[in-house]
Amino acid sequence: MKKNSISIPERISSLKRIIKHKNYARILEAHSGLSAMIAESSKITKNRIDIEFDGIWESSLTDSATKGMPDASIIGTESRLHTINEIAHVTNKPIIVDGDTGGSIPQFEFLISNLERLGVSSVIIEDKIFPKRNSLDASANQELENPKIFSNKIKAGINQKSNLDFLIIARIESLIAGTGLKDAIKRAEHYIEAGIDGIMIHSNEKNPKNLIHFAEKYNSICNKFGRRPLLVSVPTTYNNYTEKALIDLGFNIIIHANHLLRASHQAMKETAQIILNDSKSERVDKNITPVKEIFQFVGHDKITEQDRENSVQLRTPIIIPSAGKDPIFTKTPKSLISINKKPIIEHQMESIKSAGFKNIVLINGYKLEDFSILSKNENITIKTHTEYKNTHILHSLMAANPYMDNGFILLFSDILFDPEILKKLTSIKSDIVLGIDNSFTYNNQKIDKKLDLVVRKKSFQEGFRSLNNEILPEITRIGKNIDPKISDYEFIGIAYFSEKGTEILKNTFKELNNNLNLKNNFHEAKSFKMSSITDIIQEIINRGYLVNGLEVRQGWREIHSPEDIQTAEKEIAKLDQT
Repeated sequence: MKKNSISIPERISSLKRIIKHKNYARILEAHSGLSAMIAESSKITKNRIDIEFDGIWESSLTDSATKGMPDASIIGTESRLHTINEIAHVTNKPIIVDGDTGGSIPQFEFLISNLERLGVSSVIIEDKIFPKRNSLDASANQELENPKIFSNKIKAGINQKSNLDFLIIARIESLIAGTGLKDAIKRAEHYIEAGIDGIMIHSNEKNPKNLIHFAEKYNSICNKFGRRPLLVSVPTTYNNYTEKALIDLGFNIIIHANHLLRASHQAMKETAQIILNDSKSERVDKNITPVKEIFQFVGHDKITEQDRENSVQLRTPIIIPSAGKDPIFTKTPKSLISINKKPIIEHQMESIKSAGFKNIVLINGYKLEDFSILSKNENITIKTHTEYKNTHILHSLMAANPYMDNGFILLFSDILFDPEILKKLTSIKSDIVLGIDNSFTYNNQKIDKKLDLVVRKKSFQEGFRSLNNEILPEITRIGKNIDPKISDYEFIGIAYFSEKGTEILKNTFKELNNNLNLKNNFHEAKSFKMSSITDIIQEIINRGYLVNGLEVRQGWREIHSPEDIQTAEKEIAKLDQT
C-alpha cells in the first residue's frame, strides 16, 4: 500500500510538475492495484542516479482484456472508474487515463468530473467515431471523427475541468486510419486552436516515418498559435526507439501502454500448460513469485503483524487481586467501591475493553458474595482465594496461577487508568515491565500512605541526549521503605509479565514457598505469607533478572481514600463532558 498520501489537487498537478522539472515523463501501463504497485516500485540505478517510472497509464485495452472483454467500447465508465480507483489507492504517481473517444459531450463531461475526483492527472481521447476499434488491430475499420466536431468536445471538456493542471490530450489517429501526414497536421491545428493541453500522434508501424515527420514539424505547427501543447508518444510497435531518441524528437510523454498485461498473460499461459502437463505444480515454482513475497509486497505482513499484536491482547488476561479487606474501606471490597454510581471494577473493565483485551481474572475473598453482580459478565472469571485473611496481595495474585501461562497483566484493584497504558506495556519487548510514574517527586502535598517507590539503574548515558526514545529504565530497587530522596519513580500498580516473565515469577514464588531459609524475613514483609508483590519483584531483581519500567505520566489514579473518590468523580465527569 502507498506509504505517503497526497491531496487530490497535488495529485492532479503532479504530472505537470514532473514535465516542467524534467521536460518529459516516462509512463508505464497498469491494469490493477497489483500491477500499479509494480509500476510504482520498479527502480534501477545508473551512474548513481535512481531511475523509475514517472506515472501510470490506465489503458482501455488492458482494462478490457483484464475483464475478459475486447477493446471495443464495451466496458462502461463505472467499471473503468473502479479500476482507476484501485490504482489510485496504491500509488501516488500521476495517472493518465485512456478515455477512448470520450463518448458524447455529456459523457465526456461526466468522465472528467469523476477523473478529477479520483485525482487523475490527465485523460487522452482519440478522434474516432464511437464505438472505436483498437488502433493495433490492422484489420479493423478505423473511422475518424470530423475534426470540428471533435474540437467542440475538447472545448466542452476544457470548460468542465475544475483544476487547470488537469490535462486533456487529443490522440490523432490519422496515421492509423491511413489518411496521412497532412490530415494529422490539419487535425493538430484544429485541436490546438480549441485549447488542447497535449497532442498524441499515434502510429502502428515499426518504422514510423510519418510520425517522425510530424514530430519534426510540430514546433512550427505550434508557432502559429503562440503556444506548444505537450507531445505524446506510445511506442508499442516502434519499440526499437529509445526514450532518449523520442525525447530528442520533442516528445514530452512516452507511454509503454500494455506491457505488464502482456507479460502476465504470457506467464499465466505457460504456468497453466506446465501444471496441466505435469499434473502437479512443482516445476513452475522456479518461475513464479513465492507466496511469502506476494504477502510482503501487498502489505499482508503488516496485517499479520497487527494480528500478532491483537493476539497478544486476546490471549493475555488481566489479573486483578481483590481478595483482602482494605483498612480504610472496610464495608466493601475495594473493587466494588462506587465512583459515579459504578464500582471501580466496571470502570476498569471499560478501559480493558477499550484497549482490546478480553479476559479478566478477578481474585476475591473478603465479602465474596458481593461479587455476584459480576456473575453474568462472560469476560470475567472470578477465582476465590480462601486464605486471604492469613496472606497478603502476593498470595492473592498467585491464586490465579492456572490463568498465567501465556503471560498476564497485573492490575491493582484500586487503580483507574488510561487504556493506552495496557497497550504500551504489552508492546514492549521485555519480560517484566512495571508501570512507573515520577510525578510524586514534584508533589509537595503530604502523602498519607507509604508509596511503592522505585530506583532505576544509573548509566554513563544518563543526562545525554539520544535519538533512541525506546531505552527503558532498568529497575534496581522497589518497595515501600525506600527513601523518597533517592527514588526515581512510584510503581502505579500495573505490570506486564510475558510467558518467560511469568515463568520467572512462578519459579521464584515456588522456591520461596518451599524453602524456609529463603522466605524468613522476606524483604520488607514480616513473613513470606504477608509479602507484597513488590517484595517478590525485588527478589527477582536480586536474582539477576531484568525488570524494566514503562514511564507513565498522568493517565492513572489510585483510590486510597474518600478524598480520592471525590477527585476521581470530578475528573471522570470532566472527561465525559469532552
